[in-house]
Amino acid sequence: MDLMTETQATEPIRVLIVDDESLMRAGLRLMVDDTAGITVVGEAADGPTALSQARVLDPDVVLMDIRMPGMSGIETTAELTRTGARARVVVLTAFDADGFLVEALRAGAVSFLLKESAPEAVIEAIHGAVRGRARFSPSVLDRLVRIASTEASGRAAVPTQAGSGGSAPPAALTPREWDVGRLVAQGLTNAEISDALVLSLPTVKTHVSHLFDKLLVTNRVQLAIRILEHDG
Repeated sequence: MDLMTETQATEPIRVLIVDDESLMRAGLRLMVDDTAGITVVGEAADGPTALSQARVLDPDVVLMDIRMPGMSGIETTAELTRTGARARVVVLTAFDADGFLVEALRAGAVSFLLKESAPEAVIEAIHGAVRGRARFSPSVLDRLVRIASTEASGRAAVPTQAGSGGSAPPAALTPREWDVGRLVAQGLTNAEISDALVLSLPTVKTHVSHLFDKLLVTNRVQLAIRILEHDG
């Protein structure tokens, strides 16, 4: 397995499992502990305990359920983000309603997987989270792109040249970065953005990288949501 080779010379990825079902926590521990350079350092059955464990254990990644009694996984993720926790959150849930997807990403989650995902997908998501790379179950990604495209279609038309109209960009962005960001929000690939704006592919990739840095996001879906929030 490539991930084993990749992690042999590095420190183990420290994971905190958060789920209100003890059997689910046990299953996840069996799935990922001591696998491909991953170590489970703790478990929590609710949001407050997860926050306490995160402060004490300082995990690299949190596997987060959404529906828990009292404090939901989304609320817990938002609090981790607000307090500047280092851990990256991978949501792992049986509930994939559109509202959960968008709110989890807005709260700061890096990835969103369904509990039906294969073990390999969960392990890849953990490794990806450490590097700020998003992983989504296929059906989740399709729906997130559809959500972003639907929201964007109801707003001002995306300009094909800088300064040609539409909403003003946030102050931190250049007009061209704004153009690129709004096309990302419509679900276009880098190649499609290159054609639409008559830019080279490396230039588009550079603009997307700048957007990630300036808007403090780690993946294209989070970027699309942030652009749509500004583009109201």
